[in-house]
Amino acid sequence: MSPRVLLFTGKGGVGKTTAAAATATLAARRGLKTLIVSTDTAHSLADALAVEPGEVAPGLHLHQVDTQRSLERHWGELRDYARGLLAELGLDEITSEELTVLPGAEELIALMELREHAREGRWDVIVVDCAPTAETLRLLALPEALDWHVNRLMPLGRRLLRVAAPFVRGVARVSAPGDEVVGAAERFHRGLMEVRDLLTGGHASVRLVLTPESVVLAEARRTLTSLNLYGYRVDAVVANRVFPAGDADPWRAQWVEAQSRLLAEAEESFAPLPVHVVPYLPAEPVGREALARLGEALYGEADPFAPPAAPPPLRLSADELTLALPGARHGDVDLARKGDELIITAGPYRRILALPAALARRKISSAVLRDGALRVRFTSEAKSDEAHATG
Repeated sequence: MSPRVLLFTGKGGVGKTTAAAATATLAARRGLKTLIVSTDTAHSLADALAVEPGEVAPGLHLHQVDTQRSLERHWGELRDYARGLLAELGLDEITSEELTVLPGAEELIALMELREHAREGRWDVIVVDCAPTAETLRLLALPEALDWHVNRLMPLGRRLLRVAAPFVRGVARVSAPGDEVVGAAERFHRGLMEVRDLLTGGHASVRLVLTPESVVLAEARRTLTSLNLYGYRVDAVVANRVFPAGDADPWRAQWVEAQSRLLAEAEESFAPLPVHVVPYLPAEPVGREALARLGEALYGEADPFAPPAAPPPLRLSADELTLALPGARHGDVDLARKGDELIITAGPYRRILALPAALARRKISSAVLRDGALRVRFTSEAKSDEAHATG
């Protein structure tokens, strides 16, 4: 059975690591075999738990990615080829080493290791402390974007390599990549797609962490829209550092009033998602005991480890495609068709969606953004090249 996977993200500094650590500690206290990992290069989980990586409490394991070792396993053949090629071109060893470091390697490797942990069958719950929202969105969009390029370039690339390899070796006098290098790239690609399947499946969801501030709330709304665009299910919002209302002095009373207004706005913006409120604590919650108390206060009577109740963002029927885009406005969304693909843009983010065969042959009859959902209807007629969403 697949483990319950919970990803925590939010604007930097809102307390997402604390919320993730409190959730993992609570899971272990309830008898669930729990793993907590991080895709954030800051690696502040160990600081929050006040422990070293490993089994930090009965049933609770903290894993910190060994980037160097994991890079050798997942990226080694590709990197060795690139390093050798650069050396043949006359670059020294140190420069070649620097140029072949994969951008975003640590975050990517954390995702690849997450897939391996999920396949072990050892864990009931896996909690992921993600990087701040912008980095997380780029990371979660990567597998599908890479898939689009690989499906078009890899078959062509293999054919070109067979034809061009003698020329590359004889004329350019550098090594052409062999089948083992191309095979390594394909394995890396398959691994990333398995990660995407895991994180968009029925046992995974994202929790948005925010503080009741106007700028943070605005970013969280955009993040919700973008996560839905890429097919990731959000099942809850955590509002952190909320001032208690009772016995407030004049200075704090102004904060209470402002936060109350923004919390009401958040509940309206994110409905029907639950908004779990975390009070502003008198001291930083560091260590397992403090985090366990915070976890209990955070979720109350709710079961934070139940399967997500919300439907997946993308739903298909015989003649309609529906994509939930909560918070999106008509001017922010654009829809175009190119061949068998829909190109959906929401704000600064774009998704190229391959249509299933049953819909790819058909023409779009209408595309409407209404009540937080983009609905694209298809007729039985031959497809057209392009369509745009209307309100």
